[in-house]
Amino acid sequence: MLSWVTSGRERLYLSPRAAWDGHSAIRGGIPVCWPQFNQRGPLPKHGFVRNLPWQPVPQDGKGDGGASQASVCLSLADSEATRAWWPEHFSAQLAVTLSAGALRTELQVRNTGEPVGDGARPWDFTTALHTYLRVDDVEHVRLSGLDGCARWDAVADVHGQQHGDVTFAGEYDRVFGAAAAPLHLCDGAHTLQITQSASLSNTVVWNPGSALCARLADMPPEGWRAMLCVEAAQIDQPVALAPGAHWQGWQELRVLTQVS
Repeated sequence: MLSWVTSGRERLYLSPRAAWDGHSAIRGGIPVCWPQFNQRGPLPKHGFVRNLPWQPVPQDGKGDGGASQASVCLSLADSEATRAWWPEHFSAQLAVTLSAGALRTELQVRNTGEPVGDGARPWDFTTALHTYLRVDDVEHVRLSGLDGCARWDAVADVHGQQHGDVTFAGEYDRVFGAAAAPLHLCDGAHTLQITQSASLSNTVVWNPGSALCARLADMPPEGWRAMLCVEAAQIDQPVALAPGAHWQGWQELRVLTQVS
C-alpha cells in the first residue's frame, strides 16, 4: 500500500527517492515488518517479507461490504528463498480494506509446520505495520492519546512514561505501550484517527529528523518534514505460534471531519 487519497489529500508518505530495484525496501506506504522488528534478532532489518513479492488472493465477493467498501488480499508463503534466512514454515495474508474515509490493514500469519519428532515445533516473531503518514510539517503536528503510556526512547536509550501529547523537534524514535483508545494525529485543519488491534501491544512513533534524514540515500534532505511513522507493532513480547496456530493484527486509519 503506497498511496491513499481522500478528499483530494494524500494521506500516506512515499519518498520521491524510494528505490524500485526489486529487492530494497520501499521508503514509504505501509511496509510489513515480519518476522523480526528492526534489528532485534539475527534476520535482516525488519525481517524479509517487505522485500518480497506477494501474490493476490482471488476474492469470492462475499463479505466485501458491497459498494461502500473495497478490499484486496495478498498472500506469501515460505519458499527456498525465505528458508535461506529463516527455516520456518509459514503462510501470511495481508488484507487492505478501503471504506469511506478509512483504511484498514490487517496481517494474518499461520505456522504451517509439522510436528518434529515427538513434539511440536513452535516459532515466534515480532512485527509492525510500519505506516508512513504524510503531514504538512512534522514540527507543527501533535499526536494525542499516548499520555500515561510506558515508552522507550530509542535515541537516548531511556525508559519512562509519556506526559501529554507527542510533539516533534529533531530525531524521534520511541516504542510505546499501546493505548486502549484511538490516537489522533492533528495536522493543522486535518485530524486522523489511528486505531490498532489488542493483539498489537506496542505503538512505534518515528521521524528521522534533519541530520539522520540527510544520511538516508532514499530520502530527500527535507523529506523528514513531510512524514511521520505511527506503527502498530508487537515488539516487547514476541508472539509464539505452535504448528497450525494463527495470529492476526490490524491498524485502521480514519479521517475525522473537522467541526467549525
